[in-house]
Amino acid sequence: MPVRPTAKLSRSDLADLNSFLVVHRLCSFTQAAVELGVSTSALSHSMRNLEARLGVRLLNRTSRTVSPTEAGSNLAARLELGFDEIAGALEEVDRHRDRPMGRLRINTLSDGARLLLTKYLPKFLQNYPDVSVEVAVEDQMVDIVAGGFDAGIRFGGTVPEDFVAVRIGAPLRWVAAAAPKYLNRRAPITRPEDLKAHNCIQIRTGQGVIYRWEFERNGERLSVEVPGQLCVNETRFGVEMATSGAGITYCLEKRIEGELARGELQVVLSDWAPVEPAFYIYYPGHRQTPPGLRELIDMLREEPLT
Repeated sequence: MPVRPTAKLSRSDLADLNSFLVVHRLCSFTQAAVELGVSTSALSHSMRNLEARLGVRLLNRTSRTVSPTEAGSNLAARLELGFDEIAGALEEVDRHRDRPMGRLRINTLSDGARLLLTKYLPKFLQNYPDVSVEVAVEDQMVDIVAGGFDAGIRFGGTVPEDFVAVRIGAPLRWVAAAAPKYLNRRAPITRPEDLKAHNCIQIRTGQGVIYRWEFERNGERLSVEVPGQLCVNETRFGVEMATSGAGITYCLEKRIEGELARGELQVVLSDWAPVEPAFYIYYPGHRQTPPGLRELIDMLREEPLT
């Protein structure tokens, strides 16, 4: 029987097919353009050229949405298998290299960025100069697969199921703290309920709710809905406001080690400070591990476990 000739793909074809997969996954030209590092107009032009070369419409476009056609969905399903094979082949080749090469995209909480990445990422970048790293700092929960990230860093207990999760460091102590100039002019605080008579710096979480401060002593756990004039959604700003005497903040003790050492802040209710799960780095187990991720994980695991 006659042998079907193999289609020849140019570099442009491969780039456009990869771009199509990103648009298909995100259902957004704007988000796909950000991930690919190109302009939205350039990406849209590439997709039109791809459709013209194939002679088939792959994407339905409106002013607000992008969705695949039936042909687009079928093509994406086949391409995902093909690009997974390519990624696997490249990973096999990379194993023969002395050092990994590629690009990593990491999504992390601000606490993870400040306490882990600022500590270990400079060393990683120096040791692996052929790996580029993009870090997105977001306190709201993000679907790292849909967002095109290779891995995420979150607190233990909040990592989604069906991911490979690796513990980084020790469990974390959470504290309430205020400046001496604030504490000296207000009523003493001996129990968590006393906070209701104080000006607390409230925290709006990434899920959009105001966080109830957690406390624990000798197995007794309390959750306090604290009052306050100020509400923030970023730890650093809350700490700065507390240091200025604006009220009591609540955060990881490790985030304010410097302020505590300098006497700018004092921990209140220290015997009620809860110890919660450590940081974890997590990634999808069904995908090929991108070059550099394993090396980054090994470096982050140097964080002391006690």
